[in-house]
Amino acid sequence: MSKVRSPRRALESLKPYSGEIPEGKLILSANESPFNLPASVRAQLQAGIDNFAFNRYPDPLGRRLRQQIADFNGVSSDCVLIGNGGDELLLDILLAWGGNDSGIENKKRTIMQFSPTFSMYRIYADLLETRILDLPRNPEDFSIEVDQAVDCLQNNQVDVCVIDNPGNPTGQLISEEDLCKIIEASDALVVVDEAYFEFSGQSMVSYLEKYSNMVILRTFSKAYSLAGLRLGYVLACPKVIDMLARVRMPYSVNSFTQWTGQLVMDSLTEFDQGISDIVNERELLFEALKDMAGKNTGMKVWPSRANYLLFRADKAHEIWQRLLDVHDIYIRNFSSAPGLKNCLRVTVGSSQENMRFVTALRESIVKGAADD
Repeated sequence: MSKVRSPRRALESLKPYSGEIPEGKLILSANESPFNLPASVRAQLQAGIDNFAFNRYPDPLGRRLRQQIADFNGVSSDCVLIGNGGDELLLDILLAWGGNDSGIENKKRTIMQFSPTFSMYRIYADLLETRILDLPRNPEDFSIEVDQAVDCLQNNQVDVCVIDNPGNPTGQLISEEDLCKIIEASDALVVVDEAYFEFSGQSMVSYLEKYSNMVILRTFSKAYSLAGLRLGYVLACPKVIDMLARVRMPYSVNSFTQWTGQLVMDSLTEFDQGISDIVNERELLFEALKDMAGKNTGMKVWPSRANYLLFRADKAHEIWQRLLDVHDIYIRNFSSAPGLKNCLRVTVGSSQENMRFVTALRESIVKGAADD
């Protein structure tokens, strides 16, 4: 049998992202919307499908969708770039600003992040052999120590600083004032990941013209029900957009996704009620978990400005397993992750889904206590 040459050493410690979803379960693990696309958008897709040109390549830069996004955000279209989900755009950012500088020996570029945070930042940094400067969040409330961040930016050669706002999986929001301090601390490219901004009501878009070193990352996967089609975009100054366009895959956003994205942009008001419902359900779910925590000294829940809640519980892994095996509910298990010991994250679902989860969680905690 023939042999194959070994791949880059950076891949040796990486595990492929599986994201496996168990069948036949209530899925509250991936921060998706509990609502499908509005009926009016689905009707337009159905009406136009017979004339859809599946045999033609898509517009490489999605000019029409780009312009719609630009108009919505009050910027010019050369400040927008679309991608095959936010994940691809994150990879593009690290391809352009991470890795090694060719011709400079042992010159690894550096990304700064605030842990616990979205796991893909580290995965892409490791993949591209980018040095990681990891600043821990406050373990009590998961806030960022802004003075420490500013000091690190001013005293280290940081190339990219990435901040998820609201934080994932913690749900905390950083103020505009603190974000401005971080952005102004150096010339590092600061990526403000606003994947959940529709649920928080806060965005840095009004600062886009002021800060040429800021990138805002967004997605259609959460508030706009397009997790299955993979569509995201970035907002940045034209020079940054040009650099990202140089490293992106050609035709990365397929024609069907672009078309659906255009219909969504034409129908944004139809998503308002769903977003409002998710925010209201988030607060009801938080109160239910807080009430549960008040009766259980081993449990704590943190407030969130996203569409999920993080909570800590004794025997968290056992509770997660019981939710899955007995109640057919699948949530995200962070119980063994650094900085998140005994923590679980649940996506805010519909009212009926949330009530089912609360009932199942209460039973699972009682069962765990009885087994002691």
